Amino acid sequence: MSSISTSQRHFDCITFDWDGTLFDSTAIITRCIQGAVAEVGGTVPSDKEASYVIGLGLMQALAHAAPDVPKEKYPALGEAYKRQWALHVDDISFFPGTMPMLRDLQARGKKLAVATGKSRRGLDEVLQRELDGIKLSHLFDATRTADQTAGKPDPLMLNELMQELDVKPERMLMIGDTTHDLLLARNAGVASVGVSFGAHAHADFAQYEPLFVAHSMKELHVWLLENA
Repeated sequence: MSSISTSQRHFDCITFDWDGTLFDSTAIITRCIQGAVAEVGGTVPSDKEASYVIGLGLMQALAHAAPDVPKEKYPALGEAYKRQWALHVDDISFFPGTMPMLRDLQARGKKLAVATGKSRRGLDEVLQRELDGIKLSHLFDATRTADQTAGKPDPLMLNELMQELDVKPERMLMIGDTTHDLLLARNAGVASVGVSFGAHAHADFAQYEPLFVAHSMKELHVWLLENA
């Protein structure tokens, strides 16, 4: 991991991946992918294979997880995933400590953004929920999804967020739980932080030189208050 210099310790915008970073959804998404592939008759991916694609756009992820499913079945595969997801969507919640961290960052004047492989519709549905009396959409200044820009690790979603929020690359920090997130940050020329409690093994993070790898939300919270 890279050490952070004094001159780099202040970021104007902190951008988060969603699933596996803020939302504790990795296990459920894995099961939904496996269930969708089984529905259309493909070879069901292992937990490792299914969780690896989390963070990518939906169809990109499903195609990677189910390479033996023919392209003509992709629409059916996508619909099967959505049916699986509908059964479990209410099971998902923020990792413990997420809300206090986001509120503390807001209080310090940080712009908060989301860059996610979720669909626009899927993210909007989640952002309409309330937690601790606060509508989740009110926590973020801007959001981008894979289907309205480009899937990770294409830098388009971060580039668009920087343009919308008037933030320079050196003043943005990307936080995620997958190598897709860290490569996204590198491709966009922004710094990154990894979290080890999501979809990908943190042993794979080093090649992308994140400033820090947090092993709990509390650890991430403390690091951000001290360094971001």
